[in-house]
Amino acid sequence: MDETTRRRVLAGAAGLGTVATAGCLGGSGGGDGEAKELYGDWFSGVGNFDGTENVLGQDAIRIAVGAAGGLAFAPPAVRVRTGTRVVWEWTGEGGTHDVTEENGVFESDTHRESGSTFEHTFEETGVYRYVCTPHQASGMRGAVHVVDEEYEAE
Repeated sequence: MDETTRRRVLAGAAGLGTVATAGCLGGSGGGDGEAKELYGDWFSGVGNFDGTENVLGQDAIRIAVGAAGGLAFAPPAVRVRTGTRVVWEWTGEGGTHDVTEENGVFESDTHRESGSTFEHTFEETGVYRYVCTPHQASGMRGAVHVVDEEYEAE
């Protein structure tokens, strides 16, 4: 997916905000200290992980499902405030995908069609790690780091 398409998918429709790249944590592959502390080895082998994107000022954001050749979430890790609605939108690439949180907090149906969506509003702080179950072994993993209003972005 080229950068223009990625931005369009992330910007979404119906008033959903764009994902800002300012405030990204460095550390490709999860080697960054904070990323390692938050996610452990969760992002080992995830080719498009380059830190956590801060999208703290937005009420809703979009994450592409089937990005980067069809076997990735984009962005793979985001930081949001409590009350933020996250919408995962299928690109139509890479076959059939789902979005399943590791502890069962949320789970989508399986979709293949471009434009299919699944959403979850995060009301509690914490780190929510999720996978595409059909492509978990291929490294299709993501995370949402939910913080409260007092959190200060670096």
